[in-house]
Amino acid sequence: MGNVTVAVRGLSKHYGGVTALSNVNLDIVEGEVLALVGDNGAGKSTLVKLLSGVEQPSAGAVAIGGERVTLHSAHDARRRGIETVHQSLALAPNVAVWGNVFLGREVVICGWRNSLRWVGWLNRGEMRRTTLEQLSDLHVTVPGVNAPVKVLSGGQRQAAAVARGAAWAMRLLILDEPTAALGPEQQRQIVELIRRIRDRGMTVLLVSHSIRQVMDVADRIAVLRRGELTAVVQATNTTEEEVIGFITGTRRQESNGAA
Repeated sequence: MGNVTVAVRGLSKHYGGVTALSNVNLDIVEGEVLALVGDNGAGKSTLVKLLSGVEQPSAGAVAIGGERVTLHSAHDARRRGIETVHQSLALAPNVAVWGNVFLGREVVICGWRNSLRWVGWLNRGEMRRTTLEQLSDLHVTVPGVNAPVKVLSGGQRQAAAVARGAAWAMRLLILDEPTAALGPEQQRQIVELIRRIRDRGMTVLLVSHSIRQVMDVADRIAVLRRGELTAVVQATNTTEEEVIGFITGTRRQESNGAA
């Protein structure tokens, strides 16, 4: 395997007397698509929340680039290079595509006014150009970067959200069920987009219920069951039936470890 981008060791999360995640050890390797699968309640969303800084673990540690870190918030995770595209997408419907890509990260031109006050204004041209380049590089098609998000189709909105995450992810891009609400053709387009992102060298953690899509795009597959990591397998060395067996508990991997 290559360099480890993000490593979790002994990661656990308890909500009162309920254990959502128990002693998870997992390496996410630079430049790979690692798929995270499991039934509802398996702990996938909990792991995403911990890695994206939305919640903090009850026990265990997270290391980014070999450095142990504490992710106090989503802002803290983003500052450390982890971007998450949640199912809600978090897009502003009345804002242009370029405005959504730079939402909270606006490029500002600063200057003096009357030699007394420091003021700034948005560099809209730079943000439009950068957004257009990012979308073109990933072959993402939208009506235009000036179009408000509300006029985009469901697939275009999802692609725009994924492209925004890819634009800012320095370490890891987490995609939480990116094809769940899309039709077959739109799902295929998002899978192709994930491939292009991976081919650019970006590391992706893909959470999905679609085993067929996971087999099609992932390099490795990690299986959670009842909060425990039960298997980590190479996608090329397994089958849909075996992965489903790991998910349902009818099969077990002798040794899964962190790799």
